[in-house]
Amino acid sequence: MEEDIAIRSLAALAHNLRLRVFRMLVVAGPAGLTPGAIAEQLDVPGATLSFHLKELMHAQLVTQERDGRNLIYRAEFAHMSALLGFLSENCCKGEPCLDVSSTACQC
Repeated sequence: MEEDIAIRSLAALAHNLRLRVFRMLVVAGPAGLTPGAIAEQLDVPGATLSFHLKELMHAQLVTQERDGRNLIYRAEFAHMSALLGFLSENCCKGEPCLDVSSTACQC
């Protein structure tokens, strides 16, 4: 992943509502969610949600698909994995360091 793409993705997640939306979409998995379902769960106006979904799409964190009359938003898991990989690729100078019983780096 290129640094500018990582920065754009992290900047998009640096807003509390966008972070909450993204986490909801991760939980929803491949089924995704409609904007109406997201807006209802987060109690946010549709226009506000639309703006934030557009930002997440621009950052490549979310995809949009039309299903009949509905739009379905999904977390872009491949991009999320690439971002996490970018953030941790130089951990412990590239050497294996993660204790499988812990989430903390053991270097």
